[in-house]
Amino acid sequence: MSELSNYDYDLPPELIAQEPSARRDDARLLIVHKSSGRIEHGFVTDLPGILNPDDVMVVNDTKVVPARLVGQRVSTGGKWQGLFLERDGDGLWKMLSKTRGTLHPGESIRLTDIDGRPDAELVLVVKLDDGAWAVRPVGDIGCEELLLKHGRVPLPPYIRSGEMVDADRERYQTVYAAAPGAVAAPTAGLHFSDSLLKETEARIQAIESVTLHVGIGTFRPVSAERFEEHQMHSEWCEITQACVERLEHCRQSGGRIFAVGTTSVRVLESASTTGALGSYCGETDLFIYPPYEFKSVDMMMTNFHLPKSTLLVLVSAFAGYELIREAYAKAVENNYRFYSYGDAMLLI
Repeated sequence: MSELSNYDYDLPPELIAQEPSARRDDARLLIVHKSSGRIEHGFVTDLPGILNPDDVMVVNDTKVVPARLVGQRVSTGGKWQGLFLERDGDGLWKMLSKTRGTLHPGESIRLTDIDGRPDAELVLVVKLDDGAWAVRPVGDIGCEELLLKHGRVPLPPYIRSGEMVDADRERYQTVYAAAPGAVAAPTAGLHFSDSLLKETEARIQAIESVTLHVGIGTFRPVSAERFEEHQMHSEWCEITQACVERLEHCRQSGGRIFAVGTTSVRVLESASTTGALGSYCGETDLFIYPPYEFKSVDMMMTNFHLPKSTLLVLVSAFAGYELIREAYAKAVENNYRFYSYGDAMLLI
């Protein structure tokens, strides 16, 4: 199943979650057994009882930065929106920009803070080959300080057209987020409360952290009908040697590696391209599609993904195309909530 058209499905708009659950771990959990094809209905709070004492859970500890900026073009007064992507060692930012008219190198953008007051400025330096801009902040304000003061949570467009409310600052972030750098949340992890995390940790061998800074490319659809022709987006990730050794011990003791989210899966599989899991730090553009032999992941927890997305293709490679189609059909039939703030699925 290497054609994109096979990964489409109909989703009633009312099933796209616009708000998170009242509590993080209140979400429903569709439990899919790969070997038998059995599908069960449960809740995220059931998770500790499903795991075994020798299992290790792997989470992505990336932290979402308030990357969405708004302001005005100083030269024209026109409205401007931008999305911070990354910064380099020379003080330049890479940003996406949206405005009416044509932007020019040397233009200044006056940012407005979260209360709508004009304050800091950015200068456009040069437009890059991928359509983004290299931008230089004016003054001595640090990157994190500027984003915290002026940035909005970069919600995906299917949640309130991308418009945040104050509660999103806390809820569009995992409780274990530690490494700033993502512009989208690793959404499977949003279901863990502090109490569920502690209960899970007490049940299993260990909880390990890897890092993958989720980029804007996670929302981009597959660009080619055949997967072999799709140019996968690149994201920075890291897994340490100490983590590798603990995961190897898990496997040797008969335990399972349980990845929370497709981003954790991509880190583990990117670090296993030689066949054995090893430490890794750098960019990954790994696109996982059927047929693919998973080397370092035994179980996966994930949210419900957009049609024709690389993430839907990944979970289909993990559990099987027909089984995932059946699971999604049952989720729609039973009014599960979809996408970033929606319910979850456990593949075991």
